[in-house]
Amino acid sequence: MPRSPLTRLKDVWEYRELLGNLVRRELKVRYKDSVLGFLWTLLNPLLYLAVFSVVFGLVLDAGAPRYGLLLLSGLLVWNLFAIGLGSATASIVGNGPLVQKVWFPREILPIAAVGASFVSFCFQMVVLIIGLAAFGHTPQLSMLWLLIPALLITLLLATGLGLLLGAYNVYYRDTGHFLELGLLAWFWFTCIVYPFQFIGEALGDRALLSGLNPMMGPVLVFKRVLYNPNNVSEADQVKHFSYVLGEGTGFYLQMLGISLAFAVVILALGVRAFSRLEGDFGEVI
Repeated sequence: MPRSPLTRLKDVWEYRELLGNLVRRELKVRYKDSVLGFLWTLLNPLLYLAVFSVVFGLVLDAGAPRYGLLLLSGLLVWNLFAIGLGSATASIVGNGPLVQKVWFPREILPIAAVGASFVSFCFQMVVLIIGLAAFGHTPQLSMLWLLIPALLITLLLATGLGLLLGAYNVYYRDTGHFLELGLLAWFWFTCIVYPFQFIGEALGDRALLSGLNPMMGPVLVFKRVLYNPNNVSEADQVKHFSYVLGEGTGFYLQMLGISLAFAVVILALGVRAFSRLEGDFGEVI
């Protein structure tokens, strides 16, 4: 008989020590046989910051001032979602021997994959914070609290989709390949590299419809709060941030509300699909 969501939550809590061990193992496996090891977690965002600052700031002389900071503000939360989801999708199959040998709440595997990505995200945020300090960029302190719901929504989305796709990946091994293509398209439908006003000007008063992309809310919040356009001149604010980045807290709360609704529905669907399919994991793997 399938376990209820509450029972599943209790089981995950009871196996929290295993969850912690799996998170640590996931981090070790990612950088196994690598000379620099965990330092790659820090070098990746540092390279993005350096390259995009030089290319858009000096070579092309285009984009917002200190564009690398703006890009990284949205890119890190996207990477948390995308890498966590990709790892969660592969987690059941990747831990096949463990699934076949002993019983434990199987949902721990996708959750551990997302948890490992969260740990990496925290270290990468240190690079962004150092970059903000080096360039004299102060986050919007009055809106700093918005990062918490934005981060929680991102984790819920990655976990819900990870449970859903991780379960189906056991039966249909093409799932991971389709996910890679889907994430590539999803990335470009999310205003990470380009400004939101491209979308906002097209939608006009219907700008909130962009929230139908559930990652739009978290990305916009991270870019607005961390980059904080108040650090640049009024002329640059008008030129680069005339739409949305200058909006008040209410707009971002609405965007996060739409994203939260999607996250809750996706999580419910993920738990339901996982519950229905997990019974034959050991045999199929």
